[in-house]
Amino acid sequence: MPEILADVGHCVDAVLRRVGPRIVLALPLGVGKPNPLANEFYRRAARDPSIDLTIITALSLLKPTARSSLERRLLDPITERVFGNYVEPEYARAVRADTVPPNIRVIEFFLTPGAFLGAPHAQRNYLSANYTHVAREVLAHGVNVIAHLVARRVSDGEVQLSFGSNADVTVDLLPLIDAARRAGRDIVMVGETHAQMPFMTGHAMVAPERFDFLIEDPRYDYELFCPPNPSLSSADHAIGMYASTLACDGGTLQIGIGEMGDALVYALLLRHQQNAAWRSALETLGSDSCATLMHAQGGEAPFAAGLYASTEMFVDQLLELYRAGVLRRRVYDSLAIEKLLAAGQLEERFDVRVLELLAAAGMGPRLSEREFSELQRYGIFREDVDYDAGRVRPHGGSWIAADLADAACRARIGAECLGHALRNGQVLHAGFFLGPRGFYAALRELPESVRSQFGMRGVAYVNQLYGADLELRTLQRRGARFYNTTMMVTLLGAAVSDALETGQVVSGVGGQYNFVAMAHALPDARSVLCVRATRTAHGRTTSNILWNYGNETIPRHLRDIVITEYGVADLRGRTDEEVIAALLDITDSRFQGELLARAQAAGKIRRDHRIAEAFSHNLPERLERALRGHREAGRFSEYPFGTDLTAVEIELARALRFLGARTSNRAGRMRTVLASLMHGGSGENQSAALQRMGLDQPRTVPEWLERRLVAYALKGANSGT
Repeated sequence: MPEILADVGHCVDAVLRRVGPRIVLALPLGVGKPNPLANEFYRRAARDPSIDLTIITALSLLKPTARSSLERRLLDPITERVFGNYVEPEYARAVRADTVPPNIRVIEFFLTPGAFLGAPHAQRNYLSANYTHVAREVLAHGVNVIAHLVARRVSDGEVQLSFGSNADVTVDLLPLIDAARRAGRDIVMVGETHAQMPFMTGHAMVAPERFDFLIEDPRYDYELFCPPNPSLSSADHAIGMYASTLACDGGTLQIGIGEMGDALVYALLLRHQQNAAWRSALETLGSDSCATLMHAQGGEAPFAAGLYASTEMFVDQLLELYRAGVLRRRVYDSLAIEKLLAAGQLEERFDVRVLELLAAAGMGPRLSEREFSELQRYGIFREDVDYDAGRVRPHGGSWIAADLADAACRARIGAECLGHALRNGQVLHAGFFLGPRGFYAALRELPESVRSQFGMRGVAYVNQLYGADLELRTLQRRGARFYNTTMMVTLLGAAVSDALETGQVVSGVGGQYNFVAMAHALPDARSVLCVRATRTAHGRTTSNILWNYGNETIPRHLRDIVITEYGVADLRGRTDEEVIAALLDITDSRFQGELLARAQAAGKIRRDHRIAEAFSHNLPERLERALRGHREAGRFSEYPFGTDLTAVEIELARALRFLGARTSNRAGRMRTVLASLMHGGSGENQSAALQRMGLDQPRTVPEWLERRLVAYALKGANSGT
């Protein structure tokens, strides 16, 4: 059993005594990090140059920081309210500030998107690796300490531990650690219990004796990092609507991180719960580009069989799909059962014929103990049935040969031993989770029967097909749709998702390549990459559909489906010319002509090609017109899943975005300041916003100017000018 410690300092002392001054510390990504312990390791090494510390991790989460005085007025109270006493990883602050001591190295395989652009230490030490290869890379880098935040509970007097949010890499590491220890390599495992970490069962559970040290003290129960729901734009909602047409009833769902994933979930809920409104919105947006795929491989009806989720990240909106009855298709870790379910030969409720079907699916014919246990776990046999040496016996009954080939035995087993419905199926498999505070609370409060349906597993299972159980994974993931976000797409179908052409890393490859490759490996799956058609930076709007780019995350030979707010491009199996034409149809019309000319100059598309009339008005104004009536009816709001922000803060956030778009360069700043001086007098209904910003009674000239700027921005944001 682990040594129980109440202080992170004592734990670091114990680890140093055991492994010496060279520490290679592996931490989970996201909220699974034991930040108080990680901070103590970092401080020790920062004070003592004789300690050589390498930290290997990903997604090191920092509280948002303001970039201006006005942002600070809005952001600081929100940060204090939302993130509370969250303990930040100090090494991440040092990485961002470029103050990491020379004896410390921080290696990350996935960076918080955009947070470490221009941070030299982060950029030099980024590890480009598929998520499924991380366990291998951690071992190769010489890891000798693994530290993990864990959930703790007591059941029937027994202490139980769970990896909680992060089964992802650690579950895959456990057998590698065992092998390394057998070979004489010392790897220390440290757990830090946390009262707020949701206790997840199944593969996320870990035996206490796995840990060498366990830190337990309530003073380390800080707030888990809980990013609020993002706002969704018209472009996001349009992408979500188009994406929702591709989900097929009875299929599988994988959702990437971010606004477009949330918009997809909202659209799926609308399709299921308000189908007439969903169809109407799709018609007003324009369904020319998606109609063929929708009817051939997607769907437009509510979900009867439901979906199963096999996804890297358990996003909070998947709980909404479960509550609505969309996420309802259960899967079972039984090849025979999955064969029958996929063939439509087995329902959730069954009768004696199930034994003959199981035999035909490869069970038995004389059931082994392993086969019996599997069938009992999933409800084919009742819990009170015993097994011994190829025989089964109901409670209080006599032994029956467990021979599925014998009609008489099947009849007796059916009459005396069978259950009536499948049980212990799961509607979701995921590697990790991250979300708002309410999401963690909801997971903690789930009834055990519901909690068990959400299976946290290693990414070696979730993110890829390959393994001894390939056939099982293939059957579970039938009808899969892998939805992910990308930053840019080239006209030849390559996707740019992780880095700029300068080499600066924005985020990381993560699991995106895995899911795209899996979509091509599965017989009926599709990869769907979602991208906003344009971006605006420094006062300039550019296209995210490009002729070419100096970095590619997904190569063109894996091109499949691409969605922008203007429609769906089906690229699979198409020639280069067909791919270019399809992508031009979903490009913002302000950039179609230039891109078409580039493709024609390269000889990749006919000189007489023209953009069809249906796609020649791909402009933001058209989107706004298409959604206006639906918004007036209460649909497609900025925060469809709620928000931690108040109504006044939402209004102020829009105002600051308005200012930011107009002050990205010197000339813009001058124009905006002059406009605020001329037109920035406070108007009606602005008192609450100005009071929230602490500008209701300005005391200095800078505060007076800030008040004018905020008042001007509030007017401008509300008028849309």
